[in-house]
Amino acid sequence: MKDNSIDSQNEINTTTFDKKLIGLTTGFRSIPYTWRDSALYALAVGAGPKDLQYTYEKEMKAIPTFGVVPYWASLGVLPRIPRPLPAPVIAAEQVIHPTVAPLHMEHALVMHRPIDPMGGTLVYQDVITDVYDRGKGKGAVIRSKEDIYDEAGNLLCTNYSSTLFQEGGGFGGKPMPKSPIRIPEREADIIVNDHISPIQNVLYRLTGDMNLVHMDPAYAKEKGFDRVFMQGLCSFGFACRLAIDALIPGEPERMKKISAQMRSIAFPDTSIILKLWKEEDGRCLFRLLDAATDAPILDRGEFLWT
Repeated sequence: MKDNSIDSQNEINTTTFDKKLIGLTTGFRSIPYTWRDSALYALAVGAGPKDLQYTYEKEMKAIPTFGVVPYWASLGVLPRIPRPLPAPVIAAEQVIHPTVAPLHMEHALVMHRPIDPMGGTLVYQDVITDVYDRGKGKGAVIRSKEDIYDEAGNLLCTNYSSTLFQEGGGFGGKPMPKSPIRIPEREADIIVNDHISPIQNVLYRLTGDMNLVHMDPAYAKEKGFDRVFMQGLCSFGFACRLAIDALIPGEPERMKKISAQMRSIAFPDTSIILKLWKEEDGRCLFRLLDAATDAPILDRGEFLWT
């Protein structure tokens, strides 16, 4: 039987790498967790004193975006491997050999059932579904799908992620489709203010995203950044928590999907604004903005619930 896992691919012709990469997978991995991990995640995405449902083990609930943790997870992953990276990053390192750090462009999380906040095992694999060509000098985008199960085999949620590799374009592949989401030009129906703490990047790192650009100032400068900055999926978790509180307070289990484009970097110790536009019953569009600059951190966001 042909082994289609990424670890089995040693050489890939870069002129046809879109065809070679589609279908490649990291194989199954797992992350055991306890209620303390659920609580730590909640704190890492800004939960405060009033959010005891996410941090107190009595009648606890999980923030749905706890389901994104396996995507960049580097801690507690089984089987133990040196660099448990997402499928797009591993594949691109073999095919494109990038010298510029990849950019997480967009992410979507679809919930199939609530995650047990008290503990269990998240079982998952990341599979490349599409490779898009933005043109020579503009890069390639690798999209993947990551299904996450509990230890009983129940499908909990699915991550869909797109990552830009700036040195991979011009191979003659299909262009990336445009997002169908259009934020209304009218004023937002709901506006929520919050603040990213000075140590938010450190807290979120403890959930498993160990990329040094979010922690080490010298490393961040080496990679072309003025200073360390927030993890994109931390901003994603902030948006999820704030949207639940505004739209379905106390009922995170009702969320069915959250998606957004990652537009600009957020920094620790930054005030943020979540703007929500109600489109129809059970559907809201959103932007997450830097309060000082009005720059969109997350854009073309969609939040669905029942």
